[in-house]
Amino acid sequence: MTIKRSTLVMLAVVAVATVLVSLAFPRASILKSLTAAVVIVVVIRMGFTMIRGLAEPVPEPPESGTLRKVKLTYRCSICGAEVKMTAAPSEDPEPPRHCLEDMDLVAPVIE
Repeated sequence: MTIKRSTLVMLAVVAVATVLVSLAFPRASILKSLTAAVVIVVVIRMGFTMIRGLAEPVPEPPESGTLRKVKLTYRCSICGAEVKMTAAPSEDPEPPRHCLEDMDLVAPVIE
């Protein structure tokens, strides 16, 4: 993992500001001030990372006819047979038929 130069500069500025604050207010502990400064820097960096993630455009949907990955399990309400669907032409495919009836969608199991 490499640390960006801007992060090091930001940490250095915060450290200098922390030392100046602790000199101005002698009752403030340098360790507490440094800890608070590091937490502030981390929170700000996480916030900017999240905002950058929201700024990325939504990817275009695949072409029609292209199979998409799905993870669905269907069960026949009459005989109990189960089908696991792993690829479908849409994200919400129609349920398969078994025993001349539509199969019921089984809630996905969280792994």
